[in-house]
Amino acid sequence: MANLTQLRMLEELDGLLLVDKPAGIAFSSVVKTVKRKFNLVKVGHGGSLDAMASGLFVVLLGGANKFVGDIMGADRSYTGTMKFGETTDTGDRYGRPIPLPECVMKPEEAKGDLFQTEPRFCAVRREGSAQYDIADTGEHTQFLAHVYRFEVGEKDASSGESAFSLVASKGVIVRALAQDLGATLMSLRRTKIGKLSIDDAIPFDKLLETDIGNFPSCVVPISRALR
Repeated sequence: MANLTQLRMLEELDGLLLVDKPAGIAFSSVVKTVKRKFNLVKVGHGGSLDAMASGLFVVLLGGANKFVGDIMGADRSYTGTMKFGETTDTGDRYGRPIPLPECVMKPEEAKGDLFQTEPRFCAVRREGSAQYDIADTGEHTQFLAHVYRFEVGEKDASSGESAFSLVASKGVIVRALAQDLGATLMSLRRTKIGKLSIDDAIPFDKLLETDIGNFPSCVVPISRALR
């Protein structure tokens, strides 16, 4: 149980909390859990991350929410695996199989400016459920993204999957890229947002074990995070 001094300190806490989100948890659940567990008042985030994906998720505390544009606008780095030659309505492995696009993009073409459209369907995991549901999010407007680097490894003989690494601008939707490539996104891990790295993130399960009195030591000051 936090004492009054600790509660006042947490109310005034500003900074960034770098969380290593595990796959299978909605990013909104991370925000709600952090806010509730540590009795925080103003909590935001620096960009969503699909439930099926793991990796760097930035929670903004107090005054750090003023800098949400800086975090949202930063480039992103990912690693993951794709299975080529088949795809789904969500673009990832939780969706329903659909026919391949008539014109399939080659991996070497997935660089530079790309026009993307977010898949109409999205796999979501409801709170308290171990299953993924397919949600119809409606038609989406096409937008421009930029891929700086996209590298694909050899296909694994046993799984049929190919590892990849990706560096892209804000807003890039990896599930949509998989669909354009005639592939299914099997796994995804975000490793960087701008200068912020997964190497400095705290695993979500470890964060849940953190005592409320030690929580401020997990928060990166704004001056250090955005320099």
